[in-house]
Amino acid sequence: MKTIELQIQTGRRRGLFDLTAECARFVAGEGDGLLNIFVPHATAGVVIIELGAGSDVDLVAALDRLLPRDDRYVHRHGSPGHGADHLVSAVAPPSLSVPVVGGHLALGTWQSIALLDPNSDNAARTVRLSFLTG
Repeated sequence: MKTIELQIQTGRRRGLFDLTAECARFVAGEGDGLLNIFVPHATAGVVIIELGAGSDVDLVAALDRLLPRDDRYVHRHGSPGHGADHLVSAVAPPSLSVPVVGGHLALGTWQSIALLDPNSDNAARTVRLSFLTG
């Protein structure tokens, strides 16, 4: 298995961060297999979504409606609403797998791989990419 860690600079900005190009570079020339993308954080996840056409903004807005950023949560350290960040994994899991065919991600035309980070308390996130030859 081939694996690397990426450091994604979020700059304390909440939202989606495109990982597609890094993932494509990682599997380029590898043949067929599976790419696993894993975020070792309790307050972030990974998603496959269309980016840049408004879905990214809509997802963050929907997440804020589903998990309001206020003081209703038992988990209360960090910035206001941080308890909601710890529930993100119920909506956006910490890992996903993408088929790789001939060294290329088998994504649909408008699909992108993105880090979903609703937590403004961290300026950087770790993402682990692992490729399993198949």
